[in-house]
Amino acid sequence: MSEVITIGEPLTTFASSEPDVPLVDVEKWHKIMGGAELNVAIGVQRLGHSTQYISRVGEDPFGEYIIKTINSHEVGTDYISSDPDYFTGHQLKALVTKGDPATFNFRKNSAASHLTPEVIDQVDLSDVKFAHMSGIFPAISDTAEASFRKLYKRLNDANIPTTFDPNLRPTLWKSKEYMIKTINELAGYADIVLPGIEEGKILMGSDDPEAVADFYLKGARTKTVIVKVGPAGAFVKNKDGESYTVKGFKVDKVVDTVGAGDGFALGVITALLEGKSMKSAALRGNAVGALQVQTLGDNDGYPDHDGLAAFYAKEGVSED
Repeated sequence: MSEVITIGEPLTTFASSEPDVPLVDVEKWHKIMGGAELNVAIGVQRLGHSTQYISRVGEDPFGEYIIKTINSHEVGTDYISSDPDYFTGHQLKALVTKGDPATFNFRKNSAASHLTPEVIDQVDLSDVKFAHMSGIFPAISDTAEASFRKLYKRLNDANIPTTFDPNLRPTLWKSKEYMIKTINELAGYADIVLPGIEEGKILMGSDDPEAVADFYLKGARTKTVIVKVGPAGAFVKNKDGESYTVKGFKVDKVVDTVGAGDGFALGVITALLEGKSMKSAALRGNAVGALQVQTLGDNDGYPDHDGLAAFYAKEGVSED
């Protein structure tokens, strides 16, 4: 089994090659593999930690492409199955240099949306040291939400530390109200919650980092909240009332914002796996996010340990 486990829907993504051009006007595309939770697994693996990814793809060329690409990143595929009846999810994605990209999804009734809770019973958690959960997978269907909740319960019952990233995708949910209610409930099952400041405005009505942190620290299991505040870095607060801000890194040119939040999550997870402090974990999250926004693709900027060390040396910082 692997150190880190996550669950999500992988996507074959046709990404724009034209910065800040609306989807309707894009003429140049390139094919990549997408999926927020999968990005985290790839980045964790790149930093030397073993991973497993739970999902389902269709028996089609997109599904074959997904499996081939996941294998090339050496992420575990023990719990990825193929479905002969439903298709692999795919999407169109804009290229943006600021904010979140516009997307158009082809994922309603996809193979991953039919991943049943019975699959979760077969997952071996005996050696798992950390799990990453996000708000995307439970949005894609009632079946996916049930499977997500079952995995969450198993993780909690096994006392496996868990991060939760809201990763809001409003168009995938039944309604905005259901999204807010469900995301805020699910956040309470995580040890560490990783909301973005803009997500705070939607989910609990404030863009004040401390107010956002205090809201999610009400969760029965939640010990730490790290609020991502963009280029300014990250605000950290724990259940004991300790709080601080870890500054972000200046980036000369933003090429693509996609994958920065996932990069932050994998930075936090890998640092904690290596026995680093929470402050160092937030620093690494900021570093991986900064590296990612300087590249095209969803995860091309994620470093290995040598790349991370080189970035720290260039910036004149070090982890505790």
